[in-house]
Amino acid sequence: MTGYTRRTIITGLAMALAAPTLARAHQVTLPDHFNPTAVQTGRTDWLPGDIHVVPDEFHLYLMGKDGAAIRYGVGVGRKGLYESGVFTVARKAKWPWWRPTQSMIRRDPGKYAKYKNGMKGGPNNPLGARALYLHDDQGRDTYLRIHGTNAPSTIGSAVSNGCARLTNEHVKDLYERVEIGARVTLHPKVTTA
Repeated sequence: MTGYTRRTIITGLAMALAAPTLARAHQVTLPDHFNPTAVQTGRTDWLPGDIHVVPDEFHLYLMGKDGAAIRYGVGVGRKGLYESGVFTVARKAKWPWWRPTQSMIRRDPGKYAKYKNGMKGGPNNPLGARALYLHDDQGRDTYLRIHGTNAPSTIGSAVSNGCARLTNEHVKDLYERVEIGARVTLHPKVTTA
């Protein structure tokens, strides 16, 4: 086992035991690599408790010790709406209330104007079962979220208005593991597709 220390192996095993078996928790069958999986990233510069979204892979990594992580499949923002950067989880919500942004309403009034006063949380809400609210370094809400979706078939695609989305079952698991104050890096897209 070249390159692995006893501590790395133990940490990896702990992450594997902690990773849920959620592959059949929803009606859409996702490719295995989009189900929560304990992985060894080899990234010691990614700190425990931090989240990294790699849009070209459609993966979110919740970091553990020594490069171990739980990897989740995500959907990301579509072309022109994905915003990379480093953010902080400032708030978490179960079955969050949602209101489209003004730019969403301007882009597609037929779809979003009817929700201009907001929508209460629930199974039909676009933010799904849980949401992590991302703020910038000045403490301002960026309106970017890591959230659930009631459209699990969108995992592995770039279709959202800028947020990272997981299946409702997977975001419930992530929500319980993430602390307020966690750092989130939305890595830049490398591919232009």
